[in-house]
Amino acid sequence: VQLQASGGGLVQPGGSLRLSCAASGTIFSISTMGWYRQAPGKQREWVATISRSGITNYAASLKGRFTISRDNAKNTLYLQMNALEPEDTAVYYCTASQVATQYWGQGTQVTVSS
Repeated sequence: VQLQASGGGLVQPGGSLRLSCAASGTIFSISTMGWYRQAPGKQREWVATISRSGITNYAASLKGRFTISRDNAKNTLYLQMNALEPEDTAVYYCTASQVATQYWGQGTQVTVSS
């Protein structure tokens, strides 16, 4: 499974971005998908996950501003990010699990700055 993340960029504080992550390759049943992020000089941290049936979980500090969703027919994962803050600046990585193997995308840079 290959994951291609896109949608990152430069946005002003208070703005919004929508990240996408398209899965390709040998796909038969992707279960959990999710987003992580890594800010400069910090460890990678979990952002949100979504099950195949649509059950979502969020990092407590992000709930209410970020929304994770997926389109199973398109094998695509999304992350809608609203009210962005400079502290949200990071490389965002998508993940997908299939048959007990977790796959990672290459990351997309999100920079929140005025």
